[in-house]
Amino acid sequence: MLIQFSAAFSAEAQTRISLPHTGFMPEDIAVIVNDDDPLSRQIGSYYQKARRIPESNMIHLRFSSERSAMTPKEFQQLKATIDQLTPGHVQAYAVAWTSPYRVGCMSLTSALALGFDKKYCSTECAPTALSPYFNAQSQYPATDYKLRPAMMLAGISFEHVKALIDRGIASDHSFPNGQAYLLSTSDKTRNNRAMSYAQTAKDLAGVFSLQILENNFISDHQDILFYFTGLVAVPMLETLGFLPGALADHLTSAGGMLTDSSQMSSLRWLEAGATASYGTVVEPCSYPQKFPSPAVAMFHYALGATAIEAYWKSVAWPGQGVFIGEPLAKPFAPLLRKISPGRYELTIFSPRAGRLKIEKSLSAAGPFKLHSRQQSIRQGKNLIHFRFNEKTNGYLKLQWN
Repeated sequence: MLIQFSAAFSAEAQTRISLPHTGFMPEDIAVIVNDDDPLSRQIGSYYQKARRIPESNMIHLRFSSERSAMTPKEFQQLKATIDQLTPGHVQAYAVAWTSPYRVGCMSLTSALALGFDKKYCSTECAPTALSPYFNAQSQYPATDYKLRPAMMLAGISFEHVKALIDRGIASDHSFPNGQAYLLSTSDKTRNNRAMSYAQTAKDLAGVFSLQILENNFISDHQDILFYFTGLVAVPMLETLGFLPGALADHLTSAGGMLTDSSQMSSLRWLEAGATASYGTVVEPCSYPQKFPSPAVAMFHYALGATAIEAYWKSVAWPGQGVFIGEPLAKPFAPLLRKISPGRYELTIFSPRAGRLKIEKSLSAAGPFKLHSRQQSIRQGKNLIHFRFNEKTNGYLKLQWN
């Protein structure tokens, strides 16, 4: 599957050089709009145009929006309509509203993905069912697991959501050189992800610049790409600068209660400049499995996955948690540019060392044979240069691991 090429490319070149599929494309996502909510209509319309979502992928519903939760019965009726209107090839959902964000004891995003099922939630401080999508290698969850991850384009105003969408688009193929901040706080109940930080730093050394800080918050940093912490409310967000594509969340009980939380709403992260976040909508108790694993989220993001894929794959028990942000943000997706006649530059970001293989064929159907010796791929950002004449050299297929 082709990823994204420079606008300077000829149409012929775009069909003759193929790259691996690393994350969702606009045609892979359906946008769900509540036509009874003027803000939802505005968000859905802007997102469709900004991300060039096919009209066939726009799903329109009508229901009362002025509440935080809907009943399972009402949801089942809406879900039947959604299932009927969703094109078969669609892999994920963008939800164009902020409320309701909950279905009974589940979050709206998890109910959309997994179907409403009490095995995915608990009102008694118990474990819940494992998501089959957790840390999965699959890039086609609807095909492989009959599961379509969902993320809410959430915000208190159109201006906030528009800025969020624009940040997501700005992040694409940007390969930001930012910092990952993993905070070990004094809140013992909410600090249970900290036990994994040392291993995370070891596994991602050479991939991201990562700081483990024993502090309750950071301030005045302008280079934030990841911010993971555990606290009821995170101060000094207004002093921070988040890079486009940034992921950030705080482990606490009610962060996913977007509009009526007694704690800090996860919306505050998006308002501060993050591109995606997460929080639980009902009491999760102190299970780290119900919150994102920083290591897993960062690893899949580095592979070129979108924000919705990286975040969803990072939560083992996601039934009680709501995912919010711009789903298609993909700051580390590969980028191919034509830099001069017959010369190309490929930018790859990788969480692990590997090899690049370039294969060539005179026919689009193959067979493809090795075109040049394999090149080494190191952890982090790689720039690869190669020559190709689209008029005489046939077809190229680029692959790496």
